[in-house]
Amino acid sequence: MAFKPANNIQDLQYFGEFGGVNPSISDSSTYTFLSAKTMFDTFEGNADGCYLYSRHSSPSNLYLGEALAAMEGTETACVTASGMGAITSALLQLCESGDHVVSSRTIYGGTYAFLKNFIPRFNIPTSFVDITNLETVEQAITDKTKVIYCETVSNPLLEVADIEGLSKIAKAHNLKLVADNTFSPLSISPKTLGADVVIHSLTKFINGASDTVGGVVCGTQDFINDLRNVNTGAAMLLGPTIDSLRAASILKNLRTLHIRMQQHSKNALYLAEKFEADGLKTVYPGLASHPSHNLFKSMMNETYGFGGMLTIDVGNLDTANALMELMQHKNLGYLAVSLGFYKTLFSAPGTSTSSEIPLEEQHAMGLSDGLIRFSIGLDADIERTYKTMRKCMEELGILEPTMV
Repeated sequence: MAFKPANNIQDLQYFGEFGGVNPSISDSSTYTFLSAKTMFDTFEGNADGCYLYSRHSSPSNLYLGEALAAMEGTETACVTASGMGAITSALLQLCESGDHVVSSRTIYGGTYAFLKNFIPRFNIPTSFVDITNLETVEQAITDKTKVIYCETVSNPLLEVADIEGLSKIAKAHNLKLVADNTFSPLSISPKTLGADVVIHSLTKFINGASDTVGGVVCGTQDFINDLRNVNTGAAMLLGPTIDSLRAASILKNLRTLHIRMQQHSKNALYLAEKFEADGLKTVYPGLASHPSHNLFKSMMNETYGFGGMLTIDVGNLDTANALMELMQHKNLGYLAVSLGFYKTLFSAPGTSTSSEIPLEEQHAMGLSDGLIRFSIGLDADIERTYKTMRKCMEELGILEPTMV
């Protein structure tokens, strides 16, 4: 039977304290006990249903975690105050001094900086590889390797990781496969394909309102228990705790994710096909020209399409900046980082979200100066959007004017 992530979210039903259709928000940092023994038992992890202190857990955070675990098909989940809070906690929990990580070379700049510049301080080096080449991935593994890390759809080049293939390699070498699924929620379900840990930046498509940051680590009950352990848990001791009010807000927005992802994907595919037909260098997993188009199709939950992210290359940074400024002026969207908003967002990743990656490495992986990353919005009239975008490109000489 096919895995249907939106059904799992739909089937969750919570009741508020006074019968509300939304669960009541736990607006407390600390919780009282009727007996000292119960407090002791809670500290020891032996009291079910009791809350101690919101850095450890709160009802609102656990409601959100349950919903996200259901969406990804994992046993449970731990929500955090940011996507980086989820990534760093998970990796530091899985690795200790002397261990080694194999990572995709095309990943979010903050993740790259953490792996390249931060955890080597603790004697945890990383080998960055072309994640689409399984032979290269396997060759990078050493007897010290503990984790293979990838983004299901990579930021910003939209490379697609073969989760099933990577999982087989990970299992053969007794490693953990960690997949950041931020770019492809609902479209791809990494756990069903063999990933051990699934991470999201909730800031993006899942929340969808560009009004808060958040993250989640989805995994087994044992792993999430380890993350929350009061003595050794990274998510406990580093303190990446999301506020209960924000967790409750994200949970409300999660309920419309399936509708939003369908529209994001529909609009992105329309624009990608138009841009490619216009002769623009266009990258989108839904295009037959994408190197991993068939791989994505083999992994996807079809209802939700190929996602809302696409890139075009306009040749150089000056042209890219001029186009983005003009599109913003024409109310087509915002020159801004991040993704998943109802309006289209566009940025030149080489000088923004991937700026942590040295220029020579950007060029080696194919991240050119003229690349523009689009997070396509929920536009009701995408044909109108395309026509206005095309006029902007014609005005700047990127495209020749169409003959009337």
